[in-house]
Amino acid sequence: MAARGGGGEAAAASVASAAGRSSGGGMRLFSPEYYALCFGGGMLAAGTTHLAITPLDVLKVNMQVNPVKYNTIFSGLSVLVKEEGASSLRRGWGGKLFGYGAQGGCKFGFYEFFKKQYSDVLVGSNKSTVYFLSSASAQIIADVALCPFESVKVRVQTNPMFAKGLVDGFPRVYAAEGLSGFYRGLIPLWGRNLPFSMIMFSSFEHTVDFLYKKVIQKRKEDCSTAQQLGATCLAGYISGAVGTVVSNPADNIVSSLYNKKAKNVIHAVKSIGLHGLFTRSLPIRITLVGPVVTMQWFFYDSIKIFTGLPPSGGLPRELEEANK
Repeated sequence: MAARGGGGEAAAASVASAAGRSSGGGMRLFSPEYYALCFGGGMLAAGTTHLAITPLDVLKVNMQVNPVKYNTIFSGLSVLVKEEGASSLRRGWGGKLFGYGAQGGCKFGFYEFFKKQYSDVLVGSNKSTVYFLSSASAQIIADVALCPFESVKVRVQTNPMFAKGLVDGFPRVYAAEGLSGFYRGLIPLWGRNLPFSMIMFSSFEHTVDFLYKKVIQKRKEDCSTAQQLGATCLAGYISGAVGTVVSNPADNIVSSLYNKKAKNVIHAVKSIGLHGLFTRSLPIRITLVGPVVTMQWFFYDSIKIFTGLPPSGGLPRELEEANK
């Protein structure tokens, strides 16, 4: 069927067809179209799931900024609704939808991109090294996209008089603090999200690998859609819960800085205290993040599967064979 023309061209074509096509023979893996799909899938998965939990996010941010007033989930929700009305639970929805949509697109899309690049360069390296480097590289870019939205969102959620949303919030931040106001929390945001992302992606990859090898005991290509998505969801929940505990201190610091409860990171650490860094808002973050990460992976892999692509997990074949 293929032309016989030079041996180099034939070899290149065979490599491309073997490594570059999905199991369904549709979209080529690692092609521009593949990365665009991953970006769009990540944007849709992250934006919609974060939008859905906006009320709990409003409470979480207020618990971090004023832990005495909002000391538990149920009493905190009651105080918010009683003092500011039920509409207060929708504050910051624009930042959740568009900000975390942009972050999710970059996080998932660039993770797939960097995983391929590092896999090709670091042949023979430990798989966790590739997962850590890929997720960290992707998260750095993703947080630059998120930071302006997060800056406005946190202010809107904790100060009803500041702005109603993104449309009037962006001009007010710029007028008061200039461009730097949008990136005031970028370093703490990296401090929160880099360890979370590195642990989350690595935990997901290793958990998926364990589930297929030890529990399902089939190649994922041979599994049903229900089995594939079941493995994805279980791995997603475990990875989200583990990442939440690791990133909790930085999450508290970010909220403190954005609301000017602290002048800098050192001041924030001293004012919150070591115990508070690890425990403040942790229950609600686990309540939030575990299901959110699970649903993100579910939507993301559903998009992949129903477009003929394999579900997430694993390195390109040559590096997997080198490690196992």
